[in-house]
Parts: sequence; structure tokens; C-alpha cells
Amino acid sequence: MLARLLRSDGVYLFLRSPAAIVAALVAVLVVGGAFAAPWIATSNPYDLASFSLMDGLLPPVWQGGDPRFLLGTDDQGRDMVSSILYGARLSLTIAIMAMVIATVLGVGLGLAAGYFGGRFDAIVMRIADVQLALPAILTALLIDGISRGVLPASMQDDLRVAVLTLAIALSLWVNFARTARASVFVERNKDYVQAAMIMGQHPLRVMLRHILPNILGPLLVIMTVDLASAILLEATLSFLGIGLPADSPSLGTLIRIGMQFLLSGEWWILWVPTLFLVALVVSINVLGDFLRDVFNPRLR
Repeated sequence: MLARLLRSDGVYLFLRSPAAIVAALVAVLVVGGAFAAPWIATSNPYDLASFSLMDGLLPPVWQGGDPRFLLGTDDQGRDMVSSILYGARLSLTIAIMAMVIATVLGVGLGLAAGYFGGRFDAIVMRIADVQLALPAILTALLIDGISRGVLPASMQDDLRVAVLTLAIALSLWVNFARTARASVFVERNKDYVQAAMIMGQHPLRVMLRHILPNILGPLLVIMTVDLASAILLEATLSFLGIGLPADSPSLGTLIRIGMQFLLSGEWWILWVPTLFLVALVVSINVLGDFLRDVFNPRLR
């Protein structure tokens, strides 16, 4: 179903949608630049020997800055372009890992709840209802707080990325579970699923081979939109100072550092990473809207 939709409508609609084309170009440039940061960045913001305090607070080139630093430097002398590329790399890595965990957990629980129903379905949906009553940021804060109380102080810094990834994943699994469950209710009454059940195929085989491929459309849309949410969650937690530390320049950390210079004239330290984050999130959301239109013709 997924391949058929992309062949029949996806490419045609994409070529006729300037917004989708621009969003795809922005996303490819940002993601490609982020993961190619070790090769294209002029310095490594994690390496203290790669920058100098003497180069601190240099403005962008168009304001008379040093040509070596296209978008200027921060108060530590780190190149803003390099910091943003490495920061986007770290933010995207966390967001993608969180989305993988949320997708596997949510889709697995949703498939099982929709297929088996009964008490298991009721338990999963009640847990989902409780979590939906809380904003995702509060769920992430709760998980982060629990980890600080459970983990030894010596391990907290080493496991910061893992804890942040898990906190974001457990904040976003509900949408996958509810969508998968609703789709299973529709698919399990169709002839091909009933035939597989009558033949005595194992429930896991029925769910993974017969049902899951036919509900990938809406799940792919949720993955795209929630990827943007995961990036914003990481940025928000790091901005609040409870995500990644200051020596790990994720996008949220860079924005938090830039807030200290908001009124001092060094505007680029705040606005450059902020605009970069906005461009990344908006482009992903636009692509999510485009995929929604592809998989649901009634919304075109």
C-alpha cells in the first residue's frame, strides 16, 4: 500500500507542491549538514583546543567580523556554524532514537490492544488516557526527575543522553498506540485478515505481515510530525537546563546560552540557532502535512 501510494500520487503531488519541495530541500540540507558536521565544520565545539577565547563574541561577516567565522562566534570563541551543525547533529540523533523507541512501543501496544481487545486493550488505553491528560513536556520532566532520584550521581552525566531519549520517547508513544489500535479495528474484520486467522496463523504473524503493512500510511505521518515534536522537546528541556549540559551544544543548549546575550548586542548568539531550529521544525511539519495529503485523498 505504501509503495503503491507513493508511485501513483506521491511524486505527482510533490512536484506540484512548491511548499513541499522547499521543505524537502531545507530538511535535506539541515539533516545532511548536521550528520556531515565532522567533515564540513571548521572546528569541533567539543574540543577545547579547537577554539580560543580571544575569538569570542565576534559578529557575523556582514557586520565586519572575521571571515573565518561566517556567522560569528559565541562568548567562548566557538564558531557558530560549527556549533549549530554539531548541535543539530546531537538534537537529531536524540530525536530519531526517541522516535524509534516511541514507534516500536506505541505500534506494538496498539496492534496488540486492537487485535486481542478485552482487558489488555482497556489497560493500555487507560494508561494512554492518563498520559494524554499531561502535556508531553511534563511527562518528560517527570521521567527526568525520577531518573535523577534513582541513578547514582556518578552515572547521571554519562547517561544524560540515554535518559533524555527515553523521556522523549515515553512522552510520544501514545499517538502511535491509539492510531495503530484504531486502524487494527478496521483491518481485522476484512477478508484477508479473517482468512489468515482461520488458517491458524500465529497472531504475531497476522499483525506484522497482514495488518501492519496496510496501516503504515497514518503511522508514517505521525512519525514525521512527532519527529518535529521530539526535536522541540529536546530543545525545551535543554533550554530549561535539565536536558543536556552546556558543554554539549545541542540546539536547545545554544539557545539557552544565547539568551544571556539578548540585551547585550550580540544578537547572533541567540537568533542564529533559533532560526535554524525554526527552519528545521517547520520543514519537517510541512513534509508531515504533505504526507497526510498523500495518504488521505479526502484532505486534498
